[in-house]
Amino acid sequence: MNETIIGILRAVFGAFVGAVGFAMLVHVPKKTWLPSGIIAGLSYLLYWALVRAGLSDPVGIFIGSLFGSLAGQVYARRMKLIRTVFLMAAIVPVVPGLGLYRMMAYIGQGRTTDGVNMGIAAMTTIVMIVLGMSAGSFIDRILTVRQQAKARGRKTD
Repeated sequence: MNETIIGILRAVFGAFVGAVGFAMLVHVPKKTWLPSGIIAGLSYLLYWALVRAGLSDPVGIFIGSLFGSLAGQVYARRMKLIRTVFLMAAIVPVVPGLGLYRMMAYIGQGRTTDGVNMGIAAMTTIVMIVLGMSAGSFIDRILTVRQQAKARGRKTD
């Protein structure tokens, strides 16, 4: 049990550091580093918890990306910044870089079947990230339009 908690903390910390490092690398404003890391860490924690609970990896990635997208939209609005800053950070921990690397390595070694299988898994991950982020943006847009309409006194239904 204790090893599991340490593993969780290590993974969340790694996601946090990776997102902050990526934010530094692409020169986003310093005030976004901490929120970006927090969003990435929580998104990865949600993904990890869902997979450990028995959901498939793609579903966990979709839900983690959806959460990261929604949290990124909220932070961007609060800090009056573009959403991309936070959305990029939210997906950094789940991007299948290693899977794509292994796909190319297998193909280069002549293990085409293994390479294709690894490529399919990596592409599935990419599709789930895109769908999660898109769904988060769509939900945020619907909620924002409804809030703006209520503020103007219009009926939204």
